[in-house]
Amino acid sequence: MSSPVRWIAPRLMAAYTSPRTRAARRAIAEWRRRSTRRPHQVHYFHQVDDPYSQLAAQLLERFVTHYDVDLVAHLVGPPSDAAAPERARLEAFARKDAADVAPGYGLVFPRRETAPAAADVQLAARVLAAAIAGGRFASAAAAVGSALFDGDRASLARFADLVGATGDEEARAAIEAGSAERQRRGHYLGAMFWYGGVWYWGVDRLHHLERRLVALGARRAGAHADSHADSGLALLAPRPGPGRDPLPPSRERVVLECFASLRSPYSYIALERTFDLARRLPVALVLRPVLPMVMRGLPVPREKQLYIVLDTKREAEDAGVPFGCVCDPVGRPVERCFSLYRWARERGRAGELLLSFTSAAFAQGIDTGSDAGIRIVVEQAGLPWREAREHLDRDDGWRAELEANREALFALGLWGVPSYCLRDATGAAVFATWGQDRLWLVEAEIRRRLALECR
Repeated sequence: MSSPVRWIAPRLMAAYTSPRTRAARRAIAEWRRRSTRRPHQVHYFHQVDDPYSQLAAQLLERFVTHYDVDLVAHLVGPPSDAAAPERARLEAFARKDAADVAPGYGLVFPRRETAPAAADVQLAARVLAAAIAGGRFASAAAAVGSALFDGDRASLARFADLVGATGDEEARAAIEAGSAERQRRGHYLGAMFWYGGVWYWGVDRLHHLERRLVALGARRAGAHADSHADSGLALLAPRPGPGRDPLPPSRERVVLECFASLRSPYSYIALERTFDLARRLPVALVLRPVLPMVMRGLPVPREKQLYIVLDTKREAEDAGVPFGCVCDPVGRPVERCFSLYRWARERGRAGELLLSFTSAAFAQGIDTGSDAGIRIVVEQAGLPWREAREHLDRDDGWRAELEANREALFALGLWGVPSYCLRDATGAAVFATWGQDRLWLVEAEIRRRLALECR
């Protein structure tokens, strides 16, 4: 970007993501709803063979009982290749991840390595298309999905008799129509809730939607959650916590690898919490940065970029991390920072350098590609600028190191950032996951393994 654009863009992004702008958007949406005397209408987009959709489906009945909403369900197809560039990895990871996170939300998902059979997926789609037509989706979706992911064809056939089933063409048409509606509203994934112009992904973001509905007075009288609370509000799907029970003394430290990117806003809002986790628990933290996806030739569609920015903002607010004044560091800024990475690590400040750079890029709107900008990054990391200049823009092998990190990430069946891997005393990977919204799961797994080791 040119210098004027690098000056203007952060200010535009700060305005776009600001709480004031968000409040204005929501006020307009609510004014439109009230002026047309419409109910609180929530659109839900369900991908039949998507594990995250199956998790969300388990909360739908309680959701419409808990909140005074009109739930409009749509069947959708999978995301495009541009939105899911590592489709096979995504599908395999989603099955594992859904099984990992389900207990934290009081849900269930089977641990199966194989995807549902295509014929079963088609039958489930026919049943759910009929359920939508008959106004029974919220009550039928979870049970139908359970039979599908359990490989229980007999139960699927029984649901076809009980609920009904459309023909193949009708089901296909329903999926095409739902996918078109999802695209029209500006998204690409399944398990998505849409309300008043804002997207909420599955059970992981449902608490954001719940807070909004509570603020609007849309919680039904007498409604209560099962067992959790979020900032004093009883919610159906608050973000799980890892538990805070004190650990017995451990004889060894758990090795935690963190794969992060300097262009990933999710990596940025996770870094300080990752460092805090390593300070609180007997964890040996190993940073394994990788190049940004677009610098590795993977596309990021515009609709995905816009969703990520707004989603990061609300997740950052929950984490207490400043975000929104963004100066995109893609390209030369990233390369300049990594030319200093090994030097910073030798001085014991590698983590500080990564955090300083991402904070400058995503919270301070600093042009990190300029000499003035990279100097701010260096000095905020507690490093001497005069010495840094001797290493700046040199290729001391950092590219090979980052490529080795990428290969290690792919070997874990992952590709996105931030990702985490726990390794045992032999160096073998014993647990791996992806996402800043999985830090609770990482800590829970660390605590579980330390407790087992101490028995």
